[in-house]
Amino acid sequence: MSTTTVRRAGAREWGGLAVLSLPTVLLGLDVTVLYLALPALAGDLRPSGTEELWIMDAYGFLIAGFLITMGTLGDRIGRRKLLMIGAAAFGAVSVLAAYSGSAEMLIAARSALGIAGATLMPSTLALISNMFTDQRQRSLAIGVWATSFALGMALGPVVGGVMLDHFWWGSAFLLAVPVAIVLLVAAPFLIPEYRAPRSGRFDLLSVALSLVAILPVIYAVKRFAKDGPDAPTVTAAVIGLAFAVLFVRRQDKLASPLLDVRLFTDRTFSAALSVLLVGLVGVGGSMLLITQQLQFVEGLPPVEAGLWMGPPALLMFLAAIGAPLLARRVPPGIVVAATLALSTVGYVLLTQVDAAGGIALMVIGFGLVYLGLGAIAALGTDLVVGAAPPEKAGSASAMSETVQELGLALGVAILGSLATAVYRDRIDGEIPAGAPSEVADTAGDSLAGAASSAHRLPAGWFDHAKEAATSGMNLAMLVAAVCTLVLAFLSAVVLRHVGVIGGEPDGDGADGADGADEGDPVEAAKSEA
Repeated sequence: MSTTTVRRAGAREWGGLAVLSLPTVLLGLDVTVLYLALPALAGDLRPSGTEELWIMDAYGFLIAGFLITMGTLGDRIGRRKLLMIGAAAFGAVSVLAAYSGSAEMLIAARSALGIAGATLMPSTLALISNMFTDQRQRSLAIGVWATSFALGMALGPVVGGVMLDHFWWGSAFLLAVPVAIVLLVAAPFLIPEYRAPRSGRFDLLSVALSLVAILPVIYAVKRFAKDGPDAPTVTAAVIGLAFAVLFVRRQDKLASPLLDVRLFTDRTFSAALSVLLVGLVGVGGSMLLITQQLQFVEGLPPVEAGLWMGPPALLMFLAAIGAPLLARRVPPGIVVAATLALSTVGYVLLTQVDAAGGIALMVIGFGLVYLGLGAIAALGTDLVVGAAPPEKAGSASAMSETVQELGLALGVAILGSLATAVYRDRIDGEIPAGAPSEVADTAGDSLAGAASSAHRLPAGWFDHAKEAATSGMNLAMLVAAVCTLVLAFLSAVVLRHVGVIGGEPDGDGADGADGADEGDPVEAAKSEA
């Protein structure tokens, strides 16, 4: 049982939450803004095809690889200290990225940004668990935090489009500098320091094993999205899984492990992680396909496409804030299941979108999808962090972030590959026989390739490509709908033991989001007040 003193947060803590949300918004924005900057930087730096892929992927690879390491490192050296080190590094390396003179320099900078970003994500979430010890306030605070990342992703196309309209491609990276400065100035005043007692020795072998376990798996997932289950993809996956087994075995033997595998024996912790992982698969795939649909099928410029993503982002924000409030009266498992059921409706609506013009239907459907995302991001993350003791909050936060990163990557790989397979099947035979081979190969590979080659093909041909891509999206969304409906049912079952947030313990001894076995922190907070 946790011995943390429960008290209600005041103005300082809520101000600290605003500071902690800034880097979270920035990390989300950094994911999408580069998609807009890529054509301009490609013209300037002239990267090869392989270098272009690494410019895009190095950031995500290194974030995913170092999350567990950085979550535990923060527990040992101090979570605020690690956050400030990471923010300073992120700001400095962003300047290097902005003024990169070669593709190699930009790849190195993006890799360093990934490592710095891995210090920010678990540190912010773990510090929230320290600042908000009251269950109800913590759930609401995590709802705000969970929304910040998606808000950054939604702002990416809009902010990036404005920056690129007025400045060079590197300006998109400089957005990190003022955020880093604000965090470094405000953090010592608004954010308390926390260091886990008796944290023990930092095991470098475990760090190496975690990297060799995670990085090949992430690589395999991303490669699968582009090339399917070829030999390198399968080999990377097998290597990653083999080292994952070695990593888990070593953690089980250490007195001070990098990741306490005993956390997985808590059924709330394991169930919430599973919901986050599977739930993010549908979101990752739909985010990719809807963005593609808006830009290539509907023909919207990036800024306008980003604006259409605003209403779904608003619904996600409302769900992330409203779900913790509703979970004070309704068990979290029921709240998650209900919002996932609404997401299923959203996916079904997306199966009805056609190439003739369906922006309104897309926005409504994707808005319902985001509604479910807001609920599972807020409540799922809260359940994961709340199930861990305070000294393990950094490690638990890192696991929450890792499974979400993996879920998004799997969504892009699985649903994106399914949509691409349908596109290639439908477009086969539609490309004119007299088209040059390189044009036929490019147009037949993807919708983006078809858009770039459309001027070299007969007028009106691109309409066939739009219809083929829309059919692929429709089928992918149908698969997502079925999986999400199953997940909604399973969420109600696997989380049925979790009582309302801040409520009395249930018969199993699991109360609220923490799964503690005695005491009511809300009442304790009231008596302290």
